[in-house]
Amino acid sequence: MSRSAVFLDEMGVGPLWHLRQGVAPETVDAVVEAPVEMEAAVAPPVAEAFDAVTAVVAEVVAEIVVEVAAEAKVEVQAEAPVAVAATPVPAAEPDDTAWFDDAPPPPPARQLSDADIAALDWDGLTAAVAKCARCDLCKTRKGVVMGRGDRQGAWLMLASSPSRLEEREGRALPGEQGKLLDNMLKAIDIDAGSDVYITHLLKCRPLDEAGQERLPTESESAACRPYFDRELALLQPRTIVTLGSMAAAGINPGEKPVRGKVRQLGNASVVATFHPEMLLQDGTGKTKARAWADLCLAKSTHGD
Repeated sequence: MSRSAVFLDEMGVGPLWHLRQGVAPETVDAVVEAPVEMEAAVAPPVAEAFDAVTAVVAEVVAEIVVEVAAEAKVEVQAEAPVAVAATPVPAAEPDDTAWFDDAPPPPPARQLSDADIAALDWDGLTAAVAKCARCDLCKTRKGVVMGRGDRQGAWLMLASSPSRLEEREGRALPGEQGKLLDNMLKAIDIDAGSDVYITHLLKCRPLDEAGQERLPTESESAACRPYFDRELALLQPRTIVTLGSMAAAGINPGEKPVRGKVRQLGNASVVATFHPEMLLQDGTGKTKARAWADLCLAKSTHGD
């Protein structure tokens, strides 16, 4: 097959001539005997046809390209967003806080007087203790420790000032100390969860310059005393058990406390005993035996 025929066949174009019946034999013989001459005779019209077809195809392709380009242009124009004039954004002013540095500090919160504290309810008392600044302990404390328990309880367990653990947890006598106290009260048939209130004379932990615990000063005790007096007035307990020598001495300033003796604070009976922390450190059991005697005294004084 000639090259032109191959091109035509690939393009799907059939032969340009057909051998009709009735052709003179000599013509057929001429075709058979002289293929070169026939090919040469046919080649010119085939080439012309090929060129014509190529021209047509090129023209069709060009038209298709033009149409596709026109459609694409229309779609782009249709989908292109409408340009909106951008409003210029004013430049941010520099962050100048020099005026703030020169501003005076805010005034401190007004501290309640003793008379104001004496008129507070339980919620007001708790809020006042949380933001108290009546003494310098507010500068070193990590938190305050308000009393906990039954606010209508007939028993008051009183310690002197919060420990590090109590300050961190914001709870009077937590952990092992609290469990031991509960067991001590249970031993004398007192439900620590329903008839007992636990608090401190001071609501902040006194620290020295080295950050170690110390005894409270007289001014610190005097500044915090109105809070305890208000707790006492709201609670109105029948029996107070002081925990530790500092609480026993602080509840009635100027009076020397004596274990094994019942004292009075208003209408409440006061009995002194050991702090649960000391009992936890007792390896001999002697201190626990003395504490048991103190609790029995408090129970008999309290009555049924």
